[in-house]
Formats: sequence, structure tokens, C-alpha cells
Amino acid sequence: MEIGKVPNEVLEKIVFANIKNKRSEVIVDAGVGKDCAVLDYGEYACVVSTDPITGASKNLGSLAINISCNDIASSGAEPIGALMTILIPPHATEEDLETIMRDAGREAEKLNIQIVGGHTEVTDAVNKIVITTTVIGRQLMSDVINPKNVEIGDKIIITKTAGIEGTSIIAHELYDDLKTKIDDSLLKEAMGLGEQISVVKEGMIGARIGVNYMHDITEGGVLGAVWEASVAIEKGVHIVKDAIKLEKSTEEITKLLYLDPYRLISSGSMLMIVSTDKLENLTKALEEEKIGFSVIGEVIESGINMDENGKTVQIESPGSDELYKVV
Repeated sequence: MEIGKVPNEVLEKIVFANIKNKRSEVIVDAGVGKDCAVLDYGEYACVVSTDPITGASKNLGSLAINISCNDIASSGAEPIGALMTILIPPHATEEDLETIMRDAGREAEKLNIQIVGGHTEVTDAVNKIVITTTVIGRQLMSDVINPKNVEIGDKIIITKTAGIEGTSIIAHELYDDLKTKIDDSLLKEAMGLGEQISVVKEGMIGARIGVNYMHDITEGGVLGAVWEASVAIEKGVHIVKDAIKLEKSTEEITKLLYLDPYRLISSGSMLMIVSTDKLENLTKALEEEKIGFSVIGEVIESGINMDENGKTVQIESPGSDELYKVV
């Protein structure tokens, strides 16, 4: 099997197919394009998500907190608590662990969540530090986002730019190699993109405006997220590739390393589907918070495709992320 997130067809055939017991309290369960589970707790919904950090060796603590909080935000929920499982190889040091926890604590404070528990273990089962973070959030049951509300003609928006997380990870991991090949200002820009990883703010905006669907853009990049969104909403999507914005540093680094920026892990960007009558309110709210965005397409009856160089091409299901070609 390829390195990276297991392909969606394998998830469907092997993973989801073996999840057979169901409970009435589970409002949203496991599925392609679903970032969170949602549980009915009466007036409030409990929103839960878990994610590992495997593709980076730097900024692990802040990434671990942000990635799972982003998933919670895709439901429009407020992140409250985090549990961290940290697996450490024997060659790691106490200083490595301290750096991770210091960064995680700082990021949790920024997002106003509490690290409430977890597990920390030294083991030779891993050859580098692996962190899995589970975040718990809450929202009113009446505010739970239902993808079944998506309608033909709804607009597809992404916030910020494509490839944010991937660009930042590559810049940090391959700094010594890249510093001789691209302009210093672009390399600094790329490294600084890590400050844009959180999508909690736009998630709260989307919930307030009443968007019909949100999806945190992670492995597989923007095109992978678009494909997964189509599966989740059970409708087609059509996007325009040229409408997807890229930072200059993302363009330069992916060109240099022969990577597809539209298939590069993009935490920091949120995919939103919003009805046409709420589009103006959403874009105005994003502008007021100085969050960049672009309208990249719309929901159609069937098909997953995009305009590229004057032609309509089919978007394929996401495979191994471009990041794993270089780190």
C-alpha cells in the first residue's frame, strides 16, 4: 500500500464495511468527506475528531492541536478539550517532548481549548515521534450542519490558498536544500504559512451564516477535498481550476520539486458549500475578518469535474498526498 491516508475505496471496502453496530445517539458517523462524528447529548451535540501527525518532524505540537481542532470547526462546533497520544522512539530526548508540549500548550491557549489527557510512551514500534490528537467540541443540536441540505446551484468556496500546510512542512523539513534554490523571501513566506493552519475562525463564521457543508482540506489537497465533498453531499461538483489561489511560495516550491499544489495537504483552508442567498453574507463576514477566499465552483446534479485549460476534465479520487514524495 502507498504511504499516506488509505484510499477512499479501501476505506469503503474494508474499514467502513466492518463498522456494523449502530446507535441511535450517533447523528453523523464514519464516512468519506466527514471530518467529525456527532453524538446527540440532548440540547447539545458532542462533536469528536481524531488525527495523527506523521508527515512532519517539526512544529509537531502546534500541528497536532490545530489539525484536529480544524476538523471540529468543519462541523461549526466550538473545540473544548484535546487528548494527545504521543509515541516516542528510544532515540528521542526529553527536550523533544518538552518542545512538543510547549508548542501544543501555546496553541491550545490561542484556541481556548484545554489539553485534558492522553498517553505518552517511549516505544521502538515507531522510528520517529507520532502524535494522535482527539478533540472534543460541542454545539447546539439545532446548529448541526446537515449535508443533505446542499442543493444544486450552491456555491463552493475555499478559504485562503491551496497547499498551506504542505508548503510550510516542506519549507521546514527541506530548508537546507531549498535555501540555495529559491529566494530567501519566498522561503520565509513558506515557513510562515504554518501560522495560517487554523480554520476555527472560518468554521465559526460558516456556522453563524448557516452554510450547508464544510470540509477541512487535508491530505489529497483541494482536489481531494472536492472529490470527498461530492461523495459526502451525494451530488456532483464542478470547479474552475484557475479560481483556486496559490501563494507565490507554494507555486515556486511545488514547481521546483515537481509536485501538484492542488493535491498537496492543505490544512489552513476550509471548503464551504453555501446557498446562493447566503453567499454575500458569507463573503462579507470573511472579508471583515480578513480571511482570504475564492469561489471555485458550484454543486451540480452529477459528476466530479473541473475546467482546466479550456477543457472539462474529471477529478480523480485522492491517492497518496504529494507531500510524501519529498518528506
